[in-house]
Amino acid sequence: MEMRLEVVQVPVADVDRSKSFYVETLGFALDHDVEHIPGMRVVQLTPPGSAASIVIGTGMTSMRPGSLEGLQLVAPDLGTVRTQLLERGADISEIQDMGGVQFAHFADPDGNRWVIQGATPPDLRAAHVD
Repeated sequence: MEMRLEVVQVPVADVDRSKSFYVETLGFALDHDVEHIPGMRVVQLTPPGSAASIVIGTGMTSMRPGSLEGLQLVAPDLGTVRTQLLERGADISEIQDMGGVQFAHFADPDGNRWVIQGATPPDLRAAHVD
């Protein structure tokens, strides 16, 4: 059996504002922006270097805008990514070290909360395997 998580729905109130944030501020690629049927707009966006995407839009979910938390991105160099996001206007937390694994946090315009994790170095991954 094979299954892949490829798209995560993110509930937003203003699709154009969120699209701008994800594309212009975070550097996500715009995969498509279509209205399949009247009232159902689907905007698919992919983080740089990711195989998985997010989808925002209208007419797809009953989730409350801003209700998602814990969406997690992984960056090979969290410090560099954080600096680049700050330069692009993102409001991102300081980097926190949680015992060898680093994290930084930000939210989209609706308050959906994201985490960026620094990639765990191979020597630390091996130390945590029993």
